[in-house]
Amino acid sequence: MESRIVHVIGTGTIGEPLIGLLAALREPLGIDEVTFHKRTPLQRDKTKVVNLLKRGARLAVNREAWDGFVDLGIEPSLTFEQAIDRAAVVIDCTPSGVGISNKHQFYERFLHNTRGFIAQGSEFGFGKPYARGINDRALAPGDDRFLQVVSCNTHNLSILMHTIGYAGGDYDNLEDAHFVCIRRATDLSQDTGFVAAPVVDKHKDQRFGTHHARDAHALFETLGVDARVYSSALKVNTQYMHALWFHLKLREAVTRDEVIDRLRANPRVALTTKRSANTIFSFGRDYGFYGRILNPTVVVLPTVAVRDGHEVTGFAFTPQDGNSLLSSVSAACWLLDPDSYEQRIQCLKPYLFAEV
Repeated sequence: MESRIVHVIGTGTIGEPLIGLLAALREPLGIDEVTFHKRTPLQRDKTKVVNLLKRGARLAVNREAWDGFVDLGIEPSLTFEQAIDRAAVVIDCTPSGVGISNKHQFYERFLHNTRGFIAQGSEFGFGKPYARGINDRALAPGDDRFLQVVSCNTHNLSILMHTIGYAGGDYDNLEDAHFVCIRRATDLSQDTGFVAAPVVDKHKDQRFGTHHARDAHALFETLGVDARVYSSALKVNTQYMHALWFHLKLREAVTRDEVIDRLRANPRVALTTKRSANTIFSFGRDYGFYGRILNPTVVVLPTVAVRDGHEVTGFAFTPQDGNSLLSSVSAACWLLDPDSYEQRIQCLKPYLFAEV
């Protein structure tokens, strides 16, 4: 019998809630077992690891770190290599750049018995870009063994382009898309990296501005679409949520009511009349899984406007790692069951909100 084990590498902002989500919904998702890798035995991380074990996940560590975990009172189950060797799907949630390094150093040696490997948004070039509900039909069973779940803000850009600009599959309708990503400085779980005041990012890419638009373009390119999109970004001194300003120029005239109808019709779009990050974040803390809203975007209705019938603008909030969790679980289930994963992931619907 083929393995149906999912192994998650990393216990950070995305890794920890992903392990908990997979473990909690293991049966409806069709997963036999969830394992996870923690690199360093740290006293401050002990409670996190212990609680993931209580949820039913099994711990894998490097051989040289085994005794360090035992000294903390934690008994590992597997080594790093053993966990990868027995897993059907491996999801890499390590810091930027590590995933691609792991691909060349480890993952390519395990293609004989592992169905696929998934990395997160910072790992551009790891594999085919993917966002749930955007380019599912571009996934090719047997060929796409490496997938890159795009970043949280790229999820937001892409679903707005998909829902408003490319409504009904008309990929010629969106003339131009411009976004400003107003990023929160750090996650609540992080102790370092906070900024004292707004800090603007460079436009490093002449065609796309920042990586958010570049990644969105790569995502739609898997559908044969050459999207015209540009993004700017800045960090602000808050830990709550990313915000996004969007401006979409359409070929065909549209009314504000029609735009809102398109947004309402997409079950992965959340709408809100709230205009502050803290109130939306609080909603997610109260009603989301692990405090996360899994929708790719939360569009602020009072800000949606249409100018001259062709220019749609407004603000939306990004549920940061929440939308990456949705796509990571979806990608893992696709690798396990490409013909029936759509039915499997319906157990996530309670954590997708029509309204926030």
